[in-house]
Amino acid sequence: MGEAVAGSFVEALGRIPSGLFVLTARHGGQETGMLASWVQQCSFDPPQVSVAVRSGRYVLDWLTDGAAFVVNVIPEGGKALIAHFGKGFEPGEPAFEGLEVRRDGKEPPVLLTAHAYLECRVVNRIEAGDHVLVIGRVVSGALQHHGGPIVHVRKNGLRY
Repeated sequence: MGEAVAGSFVEALGRIPSGLFVLTARHGGQETGMLASWVQQCSFDPPQVSVAVRSGRYVLDWLTDGAAFVVNVIPEGGKALIAHFGKGFEPGEPAFEGLEVRRDGKEPPVLLTAHAYLECRVVNRIEAGDHVLVIGRVVSGALQHHGGPIVHVRKNGLRY
């Protein structure tokens, strides 16, 4: 057994592993993407995921009951996607320039370099402190590439 390390709950909280994802959404003729780390399957039947979005982000105005969104799973080695979406985008700012995407009608863009993607419809929203949990029913998706998803561990449980 290893030697015990004294540390705070903040450090322990940060050690909860997650993936890294890009949530894409459309609203009328506008579209955007945002980096997300708190995405989790939350139901088998029906298949559903939860996505935590910081309160006050404009994309929450788009993610209303029945709205479509896509969870794009960032692959191992996907640092370019992390850098691209990690900076954030203002309303109306093009979020997908220079990226390979698939657009199907009025659906949100799917990132073709993502490891996998899930197309979802909002079925619920729950206030959770400084975030809103958006619950989406999975309506389709696919594994696009072999390999695996990136795993993210934070050093501090009180910030990204």
